[in-house]
Amino acid sequence: YMKIKSGFVLRQAAGSYIIVPTGNAHLDFNGMITFNATGALIWKALEEGLDKAQTVQRLADVYSVDEKTAEADIEEFYQKLRGAGLLEG
Repeated sequence: YMKIKSGFVLRQAAGSYIIVPTGNAHLDFNGMITFNATGALIWKALEEGLDKAQTVQRLADVYSVDEKTAEADIEEFYQKLRGAGLLEG
């Protein structure tokens, strides 16, 4: 089960989505992560507690892509979040 580390929120600005640290999270997070609407959909699915299979289905439904493509996109996004230290699980 994947989840977002506490202390990070999603904000929309100028057509992009940005991860913003809150509280003491800014002490461990130096930088800024931006992503597109697909990334925002995956982030919101994590916030809702959806598992990977549920997120694959949502992404496939919203963007009319096959499940294999959706799963590859989700895994790539998870890797980016892990690399930035934003994902647990």
